Amino acid sequence: MATGSSAPAEETAERPPARVPASPPRLLRDLSLSAVLAGVVAVVVSYSGPLVIVLSAAHAAHLDAGRTGSWIWAISIGSGLTCVVLSLRTRMPVVTAWSTPGAALLVTSIGSYAYGEVIGAFVVSGVVTALIGLTGVFGRLMRLVPGAVVSAMLAGILFSFGADVFTSLESAPVIAGSVLLAYLLGKRWLPRYAVLLALVAGVVCSAATAELRVRLDHVGLVQPVFTAPAFSVASLVGIAVPLTLATLASQNAPGVGVLSASGYRPDDRLLVGSTGVVSAVLAPFGSHAVNLAAITAAICTGPEAHRDPRRRYVAGVACGVVYLVVGAFGSTLVAFFAGLPKELVAALAGVALLGALSGGLAGAVREEKDREAALVTFLATASGVTLFGIGSAFWGLVFGIAAHLLVGGRLRGRRRADAGAPAEQPASASS
Repeated sequence: MATGSSAPAEETAERPPARVPASPPRLLRDLSLSAVLAGVVAVVVSYSGPLVIVLSAAHAAHLDAGRTGSWIWAISIGSGLTCVVLSLRTRMPVVTAWSTPGAALLVTSIGSYAYGEVIGAFVVSGVVTALIGLTGVFGRLMRLVPGAVVSAMLAGILFSFGADVFTSLESAPVIAGSVLLAYLLGKRWLPRYAVLLALVAGVVCSAATAELRVRLDHVGLVQPVFTAPAFSVASLVGIAVPLTLATLASQNAPGVGVLSASGYRPDDRLLVGSTGVVSAVLAPFGSHAVNLAAITAAICTGPEAHRDPRRRYVAGVACGVVYLVVGAFGSTLVAFFAGLPKELVAALAGVALLGALSGGLAGAVREEKDREAALVTFLATASGVTLFGIGSAFWGLVFGIAAHLLVGGRLRGRRRADAGAPAEQPASASS
């Protein structure tokens, strides 16, 4: 990287205007293997873990194979479309996914209602989320949160994934060890391809130890199944209300926080509003909620995706394209991801998130006056506590804000900046 006083001026001159869509020629110029790989890793992590909860909810609802496949199709297509369109629109690595906390609460409640009523609750939840996002209410609340608290929440979310790299050594030392060793050696000699080297090493060692059980019996396109929504007070209270709260608090709030902590200026109205609209449109096909992602987003917003934050939007586009492909073939390709050893997925996700984790920790402790609040946020988020059906990321924000106020701070809304790529490169991306 060139040094000298002229560098900032050159970077400013090359910076694209905020919120100008990336044209196909520009996308081709910005294309990089590291960004595409980050998008692929994000999808692997999504289908290797959170999808199991969706399948459990489908089983609890006694859905047949057709409706279960349609559910997978709807959340995958919704995630893919929003990833591609929003990433190109904003030139930020916007990564979306289905609501994991929302699917978790459905496991225990979905069986009490007719499926048409469940679909009606999904539609209402999507509409309410869209209204909350488009009106700017959600964004105004998020801008009151101190920056150190947001960074600490990001670090708390990612902490367990970093630790899983080492806990995986206990059950699969060869696989996890090869991933970690390849990543560290790659960071020394080929830093842009460190995650790729880790993936290759992990797959080779998985195959060598007979732990790779990937198989595809047949390949076929999903036939989406439309279910007419029905509405009842019971399903709205029992499903729509908690689903909306869980999606906003446990998914969209951390999702906006991840982008902000990585140095971006997310347009909350566009992002939250768009995912709410897509959720409502795809609800009749089974989609319970499409929202901003946090954990998989951090894979695409960190320096491993690309050292230039203005070119990381390619990771969001790549993530969306893979979502669309997997969604089109539904459970056929889901079986492929299910065959990957869990230790390989855990170790790969962990090393891919190390850059984002270090950036979150750096932002959390940057200001001495905010360190107590940041520490409370980090510990509450990393604890994994769930209260009233809402996950630890939201409670980390709550406890962090409370600590900030009790120590003597004040909530001052951050000025709303034009959405777009970072004004300057985040500290975590400088290496």
